Amino acid sequence: MSRMQMPVSACLLCSPPENTTDIPGDPQRACPRAQGTATSPSVEAADGLASELNAAVRNSEREKVLELLEEGADVNSKVGSGWTPLQSAVQAGDKDMVQLLLDRGACPHARKDNGATAFIVAAIVGSVEILELLFGYGVDVNDCDNNGFTAFMEAAWYGNEEALSYLHSKGADVNMRRVTSDEKKKLNKGGRTALMDACRNGCFSIVRTLVQEMGADLNICDNEDRNALIHALKVDDKKVSKAVKVSIYVKVSIVHFLLDCGVNVRCKDESGKTALILAVEMQNPCLVKAFLDKDEINIDDADEGGKTALMVAVEKNDYDIAEMLCEKGARTDVGELIPIANRNYANKMQRLLRKYNAKYVPASYENWEPKSKRWSSQLQSLHETYRPMIGKLKVFQYIRQRIQSTSRGGIYLGLHGGTEVAVRILLSAEGSKEKEFLDQCGDCEHLLKLFQFEKERGYMYLCFPLWEKNLEEHLQDPEDEKDYKGILKMIFQAVKELHSLGFAHQALHPRNFLIDLAGKIYLADFDNNRELIEDKKKLISSDLEDLSRLVLYVLAGGRKPLCEVSIEDLDADSPDYEEALDLIERLDYHDEQGWDGLSKHPYFWSKQTRFKFLKSIWNKIKDLQRNKDPFKALNARSPYPCWTEKIHPEVLHNMEKSSYGNKIHYKNSVTDLLRFMRNLDEHPNKRIDEITGDYAEYFLKHFPALTIYVYNCLRRHPNYSHFVDIQDPPL
Repeated sequence: MSRMQMPVSACLLCSPPENTTDIPGDPQRACPRAQGTATSPSVEAADGLASELNAAVRNSEREKVLELLEEGADVNSKVGSGWTPLQSAVQAGDKDMVQLLLDRGACPHARKDNGATAFIVAAIVGSVEILELLFGYGVDVNDCDNNGFTAFMEAAWYGNEEALSYLHSKGADVNMRRVTSDEKKKLNKGGRTALMDACRNGCFSIVRTLVQEMGADLNICDNEDRNALIHALKVDDKKVSKAVKVSIYVKVSIVHFLLDCGVNVRCKDESGKTALILAVEMQNPCLVKAFLDKDEINIDDADEGGKTALMVAVEKNDYDIAEMLCEKGARTDVGELIPIANRNYANKMQRLLRKYNAKYVPASYENWEPKSKRWSSQLQSLHETYRPMIGKLKVFQYIRQRIQSTSRGGIYLGLHGGTEVAVRILLSAEGSKEKEFLDQCGDCEHLLKLFQFEKERGYMYLCFPLWEKNLEEHLQDPEDEKDYKGILKMIFQAVKELHSLGFAHQALHPRNFLIDLAGKIYLADFDNNRELIEDKKKLISSDLEDLSRLVLYVLAGGRKPLCEVSIEDLDADSPDYEEALDLIERLDYHDEQGWDGLSKHPYFWSKQTRFKFLKSIWNKIKDLQRNKDPFKALNARSPYPCWTEKIHPEVLHNMEKSSYGNKIHYKNSVTDLLRFMRNLDEHPNKRIDEITGDYAEYFLKHFPALTIYVYNCLRRHPNYSHFVDIQDPPL
């Protein structure tokens, strides 16, 4: 059948393979029929035809399918859970039926209720032939369903190795992490990769293919900070059977394979259990020994409940593993080892523990209250739970103690000698290099400084003073009081300090500005984006561009994402509006005055300072009347060419009277406006005061653009730029 002979229900935008370049970018919009819209007069009749068509497809009744389509059945209709005839044909593995439906206009981009397309279903089935057929219709190989599953992930999940290889050859992203909704992401759901799925389901051949042939990253973590090793060590709860025992055997093989490939053994699961603890739970001595042979393993590490590997072995009454742990030096003076052995009537275990000096040590904690308000509950938990000490540092590297995620790992809560800290964990070599930079920040007021550090097992633990929020969180919290000028002053100072050390930041995002309990702001660089400036002026320009957008973001109150904010988001009625615009422009076109010029910008001046500045200018230039330069500069482009009309008539009339009987005529020039302001302030009048109220308020309300106009006119003049060198009282 030709395209012109296709039934009305066919999706004309889903062209055959030779025309795939014309397929629009939004498949759902391109295929209106994909939504299952009925065209027949009766909805009930359409539903009946859809049900019949789907049943005929599943039963491979080709003639019945053709008959129903001729009767007007919608080739893209949907039945329960959103299944289309095409998806049903794919699930049945019927390539000929898939081709027939595609020829009749079936849309390959249609989605089930869970967002899965026919292409994703084909990966579950594992049919390479159907995948090839559908791929020719312009599907996106990395498209995912509502739960973030791609076809590649599904092939890995179900152990379909041929399908996996085909998808890889077509550009499937091997290391793509499962994308999930914002709600689920807040609960730390999602983020798994195909390798994690294969490890979890015990598909050894898939794991080996992904790692050895496709370059899967062993150490990517999901949103709960678990890598492939942790997933391999997870044993789902099932009835004890031969199949489960085989599954555990395969999982042990996968774990050994990952260890041989250099997987990170320091990851923890969602409950803070280490790989060693999980291996003990599996009660596999060979696996436990493999972990104990790794120098990175801390044998006394504990989970969120304070249980160590030895405690778990004693609970499970696994004598062989307990003995192995004791011989390796596991601590026996923590927890309730003896009472647990007694409850299990495990006399042999009790004797083993006493041999290694086990004692019952009841937990006792002094009354301690954290200083931090935001992190109070996590810090209290850290304080009360057993953790092996790293020098003077107590830290728990797992998700519920993580306070920030970065591209280079998480930042965790810690207690260093009882002081609340934020801890960044790096390999020793990388940590030493980072410490060299941090040591340079010691005298800087607004760069995050190193508090202390510790080293253990090839890692360095960098401890920073704990912060409460980042700038993004602060601006978006409706309960927080906002001091925008104070915020920007501290931001400017932080960037200035970093530049003075010879570095450009390259990532001036609100999340990189941290705020402590006292409201002080510090600039951090946990992603190590900074670069040495040297002769690279572009780096400074790049920082200033980022700073310009950041200023906009702050002044707009953080109501829009940083990448979307614009001048239109500023409050045009704000008394600082004109100064704010000029400040942003100065950042976009950085001038010779540099950071000092920015920090002394009129935006940061109080109303009284602005008024004093304006009236003082007349005093400075009146004695220079022989030199008309300042007058020409100020009057060249007046923002208020008819300013006298803005003044209350009675005020203007009173001010035109001279105390000497001579009448003063004020021209509509900027210099005469400055003269008027100066005279009004120098010769107060009770009647005028009743009309104007506070002079600063009055003039700044009527002439909001005057301050920045005068400031810029004089600042740019080679002979009078010193007139604008004014200091506002500290904010």
